[in-house]
Amino acid sequence: MAIFDRFSLVGRVALVTGSGRGLGLQMAKALAEAGAHVVLSGRSGDMLEQAVAFITGEGGKASAAAFDVADLDAGREAIARLHADHGRLDILINNVGARDRRPFAAFSDADILNLIQTDLLSAIALSRKAADIMKAQGHGRLISVTSIIGNMARSGDAIYPVAKQGLTGLVRSLAVEYGPFGVTSNAIAPGMFATETNAEISANPDMNAFMRQRVPLQRWGRPGEIAGAALFLASDAGSFVNGHVLTVDGGMSIQM
Repeated sequence: MAIFDRFSLVGRVALVTGSGRGLGLQMAKALAEAGAHVVLSGRSGDMLEQAVAFITGEGGKASAAAFDVADLDAGREAIARLHADHGRLDILINNVGARDRRPFAAFSDADILNLIQTDLLSAIALSRKAADIMKAQGHGRLISVTSIIGNMARSGDAIYPVAKQGLTGLVRSLAVEYGPFGVTSNAIAPGMFATETNAEISANPDMNAFMRQRVPLQRWGRPGEIAGAALFLASDAGSFVNGHVLTVDGGMSIQM
């Protein structure tokens, strides 16, 4: 097989959570361009329909499944419907990640549980359901989007790193448990990307000066620059990569 053929996803079905915009949409777009049918998910049906129209307008295959990943039953039901509709599920990208920047003492127990449920427990529930399908197929790709914060910590941002470090543990556990069945599990750890969510701070001159000093490439990541990592891990080109966290941050996490 030619090397470029190994990136083909023709005939495969993918679910990408939080894919109505931002990094999720860019990853979904990349999978669709490689030939996959991509199911986009998020809470906003209108936003998802716009995202589907964007991908199909460029010749890709896509559909929408609106649900809140924090509702674990809704997520499992969505995967069951997807499997019933398409007869398979080859790729799951757990992309949703809520952020709540507060000091440790400012969180109530309920606040902590809400963030952990959205950022970690949802990925556990979706991955477990997807892994059952992939195990039966003898093939699958489980991909979770963690963060460079998954290996670091910052004052005033207490619980998010807990969830992301837990996600890294999940990725490695799945890699060991499901690897014998042809199912790989990996993660992507993004750095600072100029997405819609970060539009305000990415336009701030002081923040841009910080990025020039802190990131070796001296700039924000462009949303489309996440796409190659997702396609590599989802395709046969990454078939022997298992239990790995692929950092995509312009070198931010290695510079002192």
